Amino acid sequence: MKANKRYLFKAINYRFYVIYIILFSIFLLSIDRLYSVQITDQSFLSYQADNRQLRTVPITVTRGTIRDRNHELIAISLPVNTIWANPKIIDTSNENIIHLANLIDIELDTLLSRVESNANREFIYLKRHLSPEHAAQVLQLQIPGIFSMREYKRYYPAGENLAHLIGFTDIDEHGQEGLELSFEHWLGSAPGRKQVLRDRLGRVIEDIKLIDEPTYGRDLITSIDMRIQYIAYQELKSAVTVNNAKSGSIIVINSESGEILAMASQPFFNPNNRQTFNAENYRNRTISDVYEPGSAIKPFIVAAALESGLYDETSLIDTSPGNLYVSGRKLTEDSIDHGLMSLSNILERSSNVGAGLLSLSLDPEFTYNILNKFGFGRSISLGLPGESRGTLRLPDSWQQIDQASISYGYGLNTNLIQLGQAYQVIANDGLYVPLTILSLEEDTSLQNQVIQSENAIKIQTMLENVVIFGTGSNAQVENYRVGGKTGTAWKFSNGSYDENLYVASFAGIAPISNPKFVVIVVIDEPNNGQYYGGAVAAPVFSNVMEEVLRIYNIPPDSFHEDVIKNELIASRNVLPLGINENAF
Repeated sequence: MKANKRYLFKAINYRFYVIYIILFSIFLLSIDRLYSVQITDQSFLSYQADNRQLRTVPITVTRGTIRDRNHELIAISLPVNTIWANPKIIDTSNENIIHLANLIDIELDTLLSRVESNANREFIYLKRHLSPEHAAQVLQLQIPGIFSMREYKRYYPAGENLAHLIGFTDIDEHGQEGLELSFEHWLGSAPGRKQVLRDRLGRVIEDIKLIDEPTYGRDLITSIDMRIQYIAYQELKSAVTVNNAKSGSIIVINSESGEILAMASQPFFNPNNRQTFNAENYRNRTISDVYEPGSAIKPFIVAAALESGLYDETSLIDTSPGNLYVSGRKLTEDSIDHGLMSLSNILERSSNVGAGLLSLSLDPEFTYNILNKFGFGRSISLGLPGESRGTLRLPDSWQQIDQASISYGYGLNTNLIQLGQAYQVIANDGLYVPLTILSLEEDTSLQNQVIQSENAIKIQTMLENVVIFGTGSNAQVENYRVGGKTGTAWKFSNGSYDENLYVASFAGIAPISNPKFVVIVVIDEPNNGQYYGGAVAAPVFSNVMEEVLRIYNIPPDSFHEDVIKNELIASRNVLPLGINENAF
């Protein structure tokens, strides 16, 4: 019995020691593992944990807004949501994948192919720029590996009305055309970066640290007045439609400050609908398209004549017998023999012969310098993409035929913005103020007196005569004194002038008693029976200028219209009217 007890005691002690050794070994292994985790392998394990939970994500910021002079929004970035996927997480067998494809409007096979072909990546776009409501429907599917991120989409409240000037951005909000491109350095933003902690489903649960500060876009205030812009655009669109024209453009200028109040072109495009984008349509024709201005150039030839000191408002030019020969070749003619004509008569009746004779009597270099000072043949430098310089050849290359033809608008090219700058000088009593598309503080450093103020005022009166007595009668505005000049020019096509293709224009200023505004209208290839500037473009000027004067509360200046008219008649060497309806 004692032997059995001794044997049992030894067996119990043996088992105890075995258990003790096992437990002690486990303890030692635990200590070793803890040491490895906390000391030896800490960096590796921390890296692996961070790699699974810490992510560097962009901080999206908005592009600067664009506003009109009254701070009305004309371009703004709106929040949208972009759906993206982590192909390493997404389960393509999930039953909701087919619903995802339907919601983001992607073929199921295309969706699966994109995920599988990017299996080694952690980020791919699935659908960009969804509305927050639409994105919420996607997230409600609760598919692992499908996420949403905040982005911004450019929106243009004015739509087509201001499209050619504002331009547009690409899907990443980088400027592509117009002001959006020109002022990318000002409007553009740059995303920052931050480190975040995600849970196992990829959801952000904590911001860890800021890596890069974002750069915010700055707001841009333009000189545009959306009230004027809308009117100008609609009147131009109507004129292009009614006259079955190829295209058209218009500009409205504050002649005192040089600020552009409206700028529009036809045909149109809608910057909010990329399906309408077409290079031919989104070109800003006011700055890019050049044309021969026709008779709209004549006031500047008259300005050169007055500045030369060889002529004044009482000077008479003998235009008999109504045609002009240069080097034995008949260069141009008037519809009738006007005989003796004053400078005012030449503009009123748009006499090519009178303008040609006037130009031929002047020194070519002097005429060139005057035209160049007005802005012809050089960039106006608005800073907009696609601006053309136009063409005004140096005077040492002029022949007599060039000297004459330039006087009635052939042999040189201009764009609408150059013509607007030139008429701004006349309206501003001879003072050149650079045109601007921005609402800026006055900068007098670039102002320049192009012609004497008294000569500019004389030309203003002559332009008023054009509207009252001459080819610009359709430009009249009730209760206001306005002045302007018509222009009609054949288009040069396939090596010669096509007598069936015309550019019709009207350039005018108002009110004559104290000029404040310039409106220039160009209608390209009118094809509905009428093609003269006085018939096609002048009515647009009248309608737009009437609204401009009303909106800016300019008091009427023709209460005594009969008295003013009689004074004009008495001061202008009146000759038989015989308006040259065929003048170019």
